Amino acid sequence: MRLLVAAALLVAAVPALAQARASMPYPAPPRADVVDTYWGTPVPDPYRPLENADAPATQAWLRAESALTRQYLDALPYRTEIATAFRAMYPAATSETPPERHGPFWTSSRRAAGKRSVIIVRDALLQPGRVLLDENDLPRSDSVAYTAWSQSGRLFAYGTVTNGSDWVTWHVRDVLTAMDRPDVVRWSKYASASFNGDDGFYYPGYDAPASGSERDDPAGFYKAFYHKLGTPQSADVVIAAAANEREYPAAFVADDPRYVLVTFGEPDLNGFDVFPADRPGAPRTHLVDRGDGPVRFIANRGTRFFFFTKAGTPNGRVIAVNAEDPKHVANTIVPERADVLDDVSMIGDRFYLDYLHDVHSVIADERGRAVGTIALPGAGTATAPVTSDDRTFAYYTYQSFLEPQTTYRYDVATGRSTVAAPASVAFDASPYVTEQMFATSADGTRVPVFVSHRRDMRYDGSTPTILWGYGAGGDVFTVTPYFGSTNALWLRFGGAYAVVNARGGGEYGESWHRAGMLAHKQHTFDDVIAAAQLLIDRGITSHAKLALSGASWGGLMVGAVVTERPDLFAAATSSAGVYDMVRFPKTNAGAVTAIEMGRGDQSEAAFRALYAYSPLHNVRPGTSYPAMLIATGDHDDRVSPGESYKFAAALQHAQAGDAPILLRVTANAGHDYGAAGSAADAVADRYAFLMKNLNFTPSL
Repeated sequence: MRLLVAAALLVAAVPALAQARASMPYPAPPRADVVDTYWGTPVPDPYRPLENADAPATQAWLRAESALTRQYLDALPYRTEIATAFRAMYPAATSETPPERHGPFWTSSRRAAGKRSVIIVRDALLQPGRVLLDENDLPRSDSVAYTAWSQSGRLFAYGTVTNGSDWVTWHVRDVLTAMDRPDVVRWSKYASASFNGDDGFYYPGYDAPASGSERDDPAGFYKAFYHKLGTPQSADVVIAAAANEREYPAAFVADDPRYVLVTFGEPDLNGFDVFPADRPGAPRTHLVDRGDGPVRFIANRGTRFFFFTKAGTPNGRVIAVNAEDPKHVANTIVPERADVLDDVSMIGDRFYLDYLHDVHSVIADERGRAVGTIALPGAGTATAPVTSDDRTFAYYTYQSFLEPQTTYRYDVATGRSTVAAPASVAFDASPYVTEQMFATSADGTRVPVFVSHRRDMRYDGSTPTILWGYGAGGDVFTVTPYFGSTNALWLRFGGAYAVVNARGGGEYGESWHRAGMLAHKQHTFDDVIAAAQLLIDRGITSHAKLALSGASWGGLMVGAVVTERPDLFAAATSSAGVYDMVRFPKTNAGAVTAIEMGRGDQSEAAFRALYAYSPLHNVRPGTSYPAMLIATGDHDDRVSPGESYKFAAALQHAQAGDAPILLRVTANAGHDYGAAGSAADAVADRYAFLMKNLNFTPSL
């Protein structure tokens, strides 16, 4: 239960409120004499005014913060060279994705260096392509977030977002004419659309906000809608509606277009129903109950539907349910095994199973026994092969920390793989190596840590190292070996890059996820701290050369670890982070993500756990904090930018050392920054900041 014991009182910003020992002239933020009480505990929130981004006092503070940040960053050495090196990693040649078949058409996506994607259509596989959609023709603020094709291939839907927002606007384009139809559907969010023949499409979202503004909270709870082409959006049919703010129903057409599936419930506790596609909104036949783990649809063969589930089997299994069985009995097709099942596809009557063995992919056949069905280049991350043509050939991708994502063409009959789309990043991996190590966490748990570095690196603690982590979201955010061009750039400069697979992710199944969520969240931070200590103990780096990095829930990780162990790092960078664990469910998409962390306003036990590690509430005045660059987008409608504003203000006020605490706000940008800003500029700012504060002279 929450009681407001002191009303918010806006106070003019005065210089005297700046921290006592200011090595930088931090602007004084607006403050308020606010104290909330949760379960008998008073919780001061002096920076509450910063949640109101449009208030004049907040805007004035943000302008002053921006000026200070730019003055510091623009004066740093190597900033221009970093941006130039980043741009040079992308060759001028045009790259194109492997072809996909939609009805009689073959489609692909083409991208030239420095440009956005162009969707190409061919009337036959070997014929010249024509442009269906050129993303470069859209307004600079807009980008294409989702696409969908009708079964006939004659209609193409594309969902655009503005300034990186999570709100999606759907447009429908005629493939033969490359012209948009009149249908425009707004207020969709978080997921793609699914065509029902050429008659219409299913999409998820909300009723329009009362004011019609994307800056406002959505109206009501999440819903799955059906839009019949040629009719107004106001006539759209509600297929399924959430019962509360934690549920995310969705509807989509199955492989066999005679059926539509509806998934309902919470993201990690969902079930499935089915109904005939020729009757949108018809009564549904129940297939799979909600369980104690996530369930994902794989494919169907007639009335037999196959699912990948972790309900009751934390490492995952494959089940089959017959829609004509009134008892909807789930028959196990592929049982659970010691390794975690991460991805499943079905080609013909054969399953391809992507298992994780100590966090790297191993592909198996439908029985889960023939390990190595597809020989992978190394210990990296592969996707299960999928096909859209005559099922003779399928495509899968592979990448590692040192190998950019490459698409392979897989011959289903012979089992041979050939490169279909080579990587488009200019990076020579030969001077580098990736080691997998294992840290021992506070409770004795074995925690994987991948470290990439030069082969000739000296183990004397002198290598500037970035430690990145996430540790949340279960199998939705499983962190396996991936290639990041910015990470590769850090290696080229002479640094080391480490990734910790902290509890909360899905790297070792649902049990690993649940060990890092709700009341067990401290395990995530303990795992990261153990990984940092391992890097130091192995001589890879030292306290003075170590930086921590994360984004979103990884930003929470950065905030919690830095406030708990400020002595462990010389610098940290965080973007779009969650820092106020008391109020986060009250803003943007926080109520949904509270599934992962709990709500302190609804449970005393949850409040005690959250308050114990909440980064904002664990900032201690008079503490020497490492250098921090806190980044956010001013239009982030997933994690409120006010979280970053308040955390930065608190750290600046508390800082007793000389290390800078900077706030970098990207204008007109959302959670992932979207089309706003320059990737090269963002990388240059972050790496120049780290080089300065790790005393790192790069090899340029």
